[in-house]
Amino acid sequence: MTTPPDSTAVDPADDKLDIGVFKIAGVVVLGAIMSILDVTVVTVAIPTFQTAFDRPVSYAVAAWTMTGYTLALATVIPLTGWAADRFGTKRLYMMALTFFVIGSVLCSTAWNIESLIAFRVIQGLGGGMLMPLGMTIMTHAAGPTRIGRVMAVLGVPMLLGPIAGPILGGWLIDAFSWHWIFLINLPIGIIALILAFVVFPRDNPEPSQTFDFVGMLLASPGLAAFLYGVSSIPGEGTVKSAKVLIPAAIGLALLIGFVFHALRTEHPLIELRLFRNKSLRFAVMTMTLFAMAFFGSGLLLPSYLQQVRGESTLAAGLLIAPQGLGAMLTMPIAGRLVDKIGPGKIVLTGITVMSISMAFLTQVKADTPYVLLCAVLFVMGLGMGCTMMPTMTAAIQTLTHGEVARGSTLMNIVNQTAGSIGTATISVVLTTLLNRGVTLGDKGMHLPPGAPDPTLANAAIGSRHSEQLAQLPRTLLDEGFDLAARAFGHTFVVALCLLVATLIPAFFLPRTKPAAPAPADAPVMTH
Repeated sequence: MTTPPDSTAVDPADDKLDIGVFKIAGVVVLGAIMSILDVTVVTVAIPTFQTAFDRPVSYAVAAWTMTGYTLALATVIPLTGWAADRFGTKRLYMMALTFFVIGSVLCSTAWNIESLIAFRVIQGLGGGMLMPLGMTIMTHAAGPTRIGRVMAVLGVPMLLGPIAGPILGGWLIDAFSWHWIFLINLPIGIIALILAFVVFPRDNPEPSQTFDFVGMLLASPGLAAFLYGVSSIPGEGTVKSAKVLIPAAIGLALLIGFVFHALRTEHPLIELRLFRNKSLRFAVMTMTLFAMAFFGSGLLLPSYLQQVRGESTLAAGLLIAPQGLGAMLTMPIAGRLVDKIGPGKIVLTGITVMSISMAFLTQVKADTPYVLLCAVLFVMGLGMGCTMMPTMTAAIQTLTHGEVARGSTLMNIVNQTAGSIGTATISVVLTTLLNRGVTLGDKGMHLPPGAPDPTLANAAIGSRHSEQLAQLPRTLLDEGFDLAARAFGHTFVVALCLLVATLIPAFFLPRTKPAAPAPADAPVMTH
């Protein structure tokens, strides 16, 4: 268990956040902002990567700059709990920051797409540990009676990343070059490293557990292979592809093997026996469904604004900003209420508000007024601020000091895996709906011999980038945009169903203030 020396116990009855906790939270948020923004910033740069080097590549190849990073995250997250116990959270956090910054600088020097993908993997090895380590450090510093409020602080970059990323990425690429989406991490990372060295409590690790090599050989490759198969679904367009089924099946087999191994091992790489904790068990179920809905639907609105409404990346990011503003308003309030009355009622309220807003998005059209759209997004943000981090809090606040690192690791694995599955599911549904229905051939329009006969929806979307399709009659394009908007609206129905299903496990989350831990397990911090 990692315990800083020369420290005094946090008084469970004292629920005021002192300056020491705020300093630690500030450093953790700085690292989280880098790692989360980096995911969304690179997303908007994928089309740029297709033509940035001497040899143009397909979108599927360029998308590996995202997939490689995600797989590195999935590989390293299971190691975080053991490594935190072995080396100490402060040292490991600084090492993860260093890997992330070095990877960022290397990415900016990439000479071809292959080198960029390789350097993104190095970035992911560091980025994967930043969030679970940050949660562990903040939980130890705040104690169970104050964790709701400090987790609310950590939730800001998690919710704002998908909003600020496209804005920042679009601006940096347009104003400077793609290199700067990576180089911007250098000054931020150096500042975060210095602050982590100064602010974080000194480590005094006393590892009592041996490393689970068998668990590592099962869990990390299994999780990576499974997510690789899932992330291949949108590119293949079907679940039946060998590129999807083979790695997903291998990954699933390894993960099932890990479950049997972990339940028979005294100190497994991922502590599955934490599921005996009722609060964590229902929090994991809630987070799984919520992450699938949240991250899956997160790619719909930017695509709708750019493909159907013709907005630029920067404009689309700005139009989504009200969602983040709503979350910023309710997140601190939700954090304080969670510490007072427990997360159950807060999460149920947040999911209900989000579901109502999502129901409106299922009716989105090609000419939906932006004022109405922004108002709905603002209300959805209010619900988001009451959902994600209170659910994380429900999982962590009832764990003992020695269980926090493993619990944080488990929740981040669930978040990453569920988000990937949700994104793949939503992508396939949207692609299927866009490819179904009226085609140009049905309308008596004929393209040159050998050219595909796209649906009217895809033709309208493609007209923004194709001179040939732009010559189609205006009435035909308008009909195509209406069909495309309908496809987006119907896809939002999937996200809505997932959100409504989230209400079931959320109903069982704690609705009372967490009990103070036993003195032996009391979290400690350095003042």
